[in-house]
Amino acid sequence: MDHAKDKERLVQEKEYVEKLVKLNRTAKVVKGGRRFSFSALTVVGDKKGNVGYGFGKANDVSEAIRKSLEKAKRNMVKLPIRNGTIPHEVLAQFKASSVLLKPACSGTGIIAGGPVRAVMEAGGVTDVLSKSIGSSNQYNVLKATFKAIAKLMDAREVAKNRGKTLKDLWG
Repeated sequence: MDHAKDKERLVQEKEYVEKLVKLNRTAKVVKGGRRFSFSALTVVGDKKGNVGYGFGKANDVSEAIRKSLEKAKRNMVKLPIRNGTIPHEVLAQFKASSVLLKPACSGTGIIAGGPVRAVMEAGGVTDVLSKSIGSSNQYNVLKATFKAIAKLMDAREVAKNRGKTLKDLWG
C-alpha cells in the first residue's frame, strides 16, 4: 500500500520543471578560517499554469537547493494562461523592483530576463513581453513577478465578479 503511494509521489515529483534562479555563497569568518554557507532561490512549475518559488539556506549547495525546491512546491499559485499568453497587461511592485508583464501574440516567445523568464517558462507561458524596472535584486524581482501573477484575472473570474456571463462580457 505504502509502495503505491511512494510511486505516485515520484510520478508527481517528475512532472515539475525546476529552475535555479540564484545560488549565493556567504562566508562567516571564524577562528579557524572561513565557514561557507549557501542560499538558493528556485522556481518550480508544471507547465500547465501552476508555479511557485522557494528560498533555502544550508551549509552545502545540494541541501540548500533541495530545501528551496521543497518550499517552492508548497508555495504554488495559479497562473492564468490564455492561448499561451497572459490575459492582460499588469504592473506590480515589490520594494524597489517593478515588473511589467504584457500579453504577446503567438510566435513572440518569452521576452523576459532572469527570474521573470524562469517563472514564465515553469508556468507554461509561451508568449509574453516583460520589463523589469528599478532594482534588479533577483529575490525582489521574483516577489514582484508573483505579485503581478496574483493581480492577473481570468475572464471567467471577471464575469463572475460582475455577475454576468462570459457571453455578456465579450458582447
